[in-house]
Amino acid sequence: MQAQAQPPADLLPVQRQATLAYRALRLWAGPLLHSLFRIRVEGREHIPTDRNYVLIANHLNWLDSFAILATFPIEPRVHFLGDTTILVTRKFQWAMVKSVGGFIPVSRKSHPDTVLFHHANQCLQRGGVLAMYPEGNYGAREGEVMSFKKGFAHFATENRVPVLPVALSGTQDLWLRKPVRLIVGEPIESDGQTVESLVTLAETRMRALVPPYHDPGGVKLLRKRLTHLF
Repeated sequence: MQAQAQPPADLLPVQRQATLAYRALRLWAGPLLHSLFRIRVEGREHIPTDRNYVLIANHLNWLDSFAILATFPIEPRVHFLGDTTILVTRKFQWAMVKSVGGFIPVSRKSHPDTVLFHHANQCLQRGGVLAMYPEGNYGAREGEVMSFKKGFAHFATENRVPVLPVALSGTQDLWLRKPVRLIVGEPIESDGQTVESLVTLAETRMRALVPPYHDPGGVKLLRKRLTHLF
């Protein structure tokens, strides 16, 4: 069977402005997420609203991206990277991605992935926010940060935008009304930085930002189902 082609870069709405579909989605999805989990945001004043940036976060579970989207400003628009291998074969899901936006396709088979580079640079050049998980995989344990890959630093230095570190805590193991924390650090300017120095600095900042984790205890309703929802 012939592999599905990756979508052309202009097919997806990578931009600063939020799409109407995304605004409509936020009206019900945000409150729903906050009803399932007790999400607390610290350092909200550090989020730039007058310029674009590369957002980086530690990665623990499926909730991470949804928590960021539900708590960050609607604009500038946040775009996550994702594998389209399954999406392009599922018409409804793919239609949602194209209309809601906030998605940059990644091909795990292409080296180098020129479509990814095109989308990511186009996103930043149009004033959007590029969100990445520089660890590359789910972290093994709460409160720990794995070594960073360099992709985010390439995009930040090439487009001369800051890097915004976001620490996530409490998302690895989930249950109904569990406390979850998002801690936003101060932006890291990319001007004057090399890719290597920016990676080192960002990783150091993230390790300092991620708090020690303590199980809150209590009744853990729907633990298995919510932890493995996606």
